[in-house]
Amino acid sequence: MDEQGAMIIGVAGGTGSGKTTLTKKLKERFGGDICVVYHDNYYKSNAELPFEERAKLNYDHPDAFETGLLIRQLKTLRAGGAVECPVYDYSLHTRSRETVRIEPAPVILVEGILTLHDPGLRELMDIKIFVDCDADVRLLRRIKRDVEKRGRTLRSVMEQYLSTVKPMHDRFVEPSRRFADVVVPEGGKNRVALDLIERRIEGHLSAGQPVRRLEE
Repeated sequence: MDEQGAMIIGVAGGTGSGKTTLTKKLKERFGGDICVVYHDNYYKSNAELPFEERAKLNYDHPDAFETGLLIRQLKTLRAGGAVECPVYDYSLHTRSRETVRIEPAPVILVEGILTLHDPGLRELMDIKIFVDCDADVRLLRRIKRDVEKRGRTLRSVMEQYLSTVKPMHDRFVEPSRRFADVVVPEGGKNRVALDLIERRIEGHLSAGQPVRRLEE
């Protein structure tokens, strides 16, 4: 944890647990005072592999991510510099040629299933949050997301869930909750937990600069 510069908050939890809802609620509340970095954007490119081989890779294992690049870019953001964040193309199972520019902000949210797994990443965080949710609910949410937004078939989603998602959740994601400062059932739908997190952010912002609202 770094006592200077931006506050970094890690938001972890299983696929479909409600991480994104929590992140969006905080972004809506604080607007430009928060920037969001998604661990999913840092999947390794694997462009040297044919599409068929890329489709078979285990995307729920820590080795699937270029976490070192994420750590370097978070340090840049914390120091006040902008970064060019990679963009991952799920339909091609590789990185897009485009990047997204992320400007620094007083609060940085880092979201992903494994954001609390890597020790180097955890060391950067001022607050570590694990979003918890029933496994059946998470599975249904994943099916809806992958079929509707990522062009996947129901069969392919189920096969991936049974072969890699659930085993990797049990092996890496669930154990990482022990590193969390706060465990939040139901993510952004948990108003009590959300209020507590918002107050902590407000305290950080009031110590440095006024809170900016989206409408401002």
